[in-house]
Amino acid sequence: MKRIFSGIKPTGPLHLGNYLGALRNWVNLQREYESLFCIVNLHAITIPVDPSYLAAQTAEIARLYLAVGIDPEISTIFVQSDVPEHSELAWILNCSTRVSELERMTQFKDQARKQRESVGAGIFEYPVLMAADILLYQTELVPVGEDQKQHLELSRDLAIRFNRDFGETFRVPEPYIPKVGARIMSLSDPLKKMSKSDDEPNGCIMLLDDPDTVSRKFKRAVTDSGTEIKFDESRPAITNLLTIYHLLTGKSQADVESHFAGKGYAQLKNDLAEATIEFLRPVQERARAISDDKLREILERGRDKARSIAQVTLKEVMKRRGLVGAG
Repeated sequence: MKRIFSGIKPTGPLHLGNYLGALRNWVNLQREYESLFCIVNLHAITIPVDPSYLAAQTAEIARLYLAVGIDPEISTIFVQSDVPEHSELAWILNCSTRVSELERMTQFKDQARKQRESVGAGIFEYPVLMAADILLYQTELVPVGEDQKQHLELSRDLAIRFNRDFGETFRVPEPYIPKVGARIMSLSDPLKKMSKSDDEPNGCIMLLDDPDTVSRKFKRAVTDSGTEIKFDESRPAITNLLTIYHLLTGKSQADVESHFAGKGYAQLKNDLAEATIEFLRPVQERARAISDDKLREILERGRDKARSIAQVTLKEVMKRRGLVGAG
């Protein structure tokens, strides 16, 4: 089986955009590919974060991986910092990466514009660690959002460059970007991606939100001018709400439009809230049912499996770079 790798940063609670844009696809892909799903906590410390909060969020995200349907019997679930080979390979790849390549990264340019001289080196080198995450496991397919596509291109470039300079070592990964639902937008600003770092808390439905909170957030969701409820790229707010409903219910876009034909925005928001609450209820119940001991056992097993793969790749990389085997 071909291998896939992906991960999420534990910088805040998981939200509906994380599920519809990433986790939902992981659940479907895990039976078609050998799958490694990581909580990428080393990426989280590129910005200031409270250590106890980071540890708690890491465990919460691992629980939600399991609760939404990622099966530890067929997928490898682990924490990035438990596998030191990520950091070791990142340093070696840093030495093959050009400063000009990192300066072109959109995420770094955005942060540099906001923070100027105070932007951290971790933000600058973040894409190299991401490349190490991917290349360490000889990954062939990477489920990514549009905003991470540039970073994946760097991963591909670094793999090709290393193979050219030091001999065939890495598989060159390909992106997997779903046609629908890859980019779920904020409920308060449909031109911005739904994000756990959004300054407007009503823009984001968290996977652990209670029913009243879900209903309140959808009631406050912005809409477009006009009254017709149809998928229309020129009306991003309504299209975003309909996309969420379409993905949560499994109804075709035509059936969704038919369901809301002649109805108003209040009905759309009410039905969407009900569908979301019904989806979240069993997810939250499963997350609460996972004991600390069970979670620890799954993550330790995932760590051991991940390291068994990572160590083989890193040993070959070090050999090709002359870092082992002298004499």
